[in-house]
Amino acid sequence: MEKSDEKFSQEAKTLFDESVDGLDAATLSTLNQSRQRALAEAHARPTPWLRWVPAAGMAAVALLAVMVILPDPANIQAVPAAVTDMEILLGEDSIEMLEDLEFYEWIDILEQDNDVG
Repeated sequence: MEKSDEKFSQEAKTLFDESVDGLDAATLSTLNQSRQRALAEAHARPTPWLRWVPAAGMAAVALLAVMVILPDPANIQAVPAAVTDMEILLGEDSIEMLEDLEFYEWIDILEQDNDVG
């Protein structure tokens, strides 16, 4: 495959050289002047967007890191802020606890006394 690429490249160079050799001096001069002007403008004009490339790269890396580290928001189950221990204990599955409600109130009073003292 490399030999066919080399052969193609050599044939393209030969055709290009022949086409350039056939141009008259005025055309060659105009092409050379245009080339020199384009090169001068390219070197004289700074590319302001290039200075933002490192910052954009860092921002992209930071965004990717946050997306990988943080869990998927669709899978997060929110717990209501006003849920108390008693509400959790007395949920639908804990009907048996209603029988011992006085015991749980007594424990709550003991905890409040310990927090104060």
